[in-house]
Amino acid sequence: MIEVFKTNVQEFSEAQKLVALLHRHFPNSKINFDLDDCDKVLRVEGNNLRIEKVVTLVTQKGFLCTVLD
Repeated sequence: MIEVFKTNVQEFSEAQKLVALLHRHFPNSKINFDLDDCDKVLRVEGNNLRIEKVVTLVTQKGFLCTVLD
């Protein structure tokens, strides 16, 4: 399963921290940000992905995170 999210993450260091956090909750997933994209895309690929959990984890750190259609 692959899910793509729109975020407002601006800094590479912020993205790194979020990737580390998400890897702790989804250890076998492939997770990355595209900060050059206008939507500051977060892409998560994994078998046991829970969309609500990704959104919750990112928003708890103070960032916008919504599923990108």
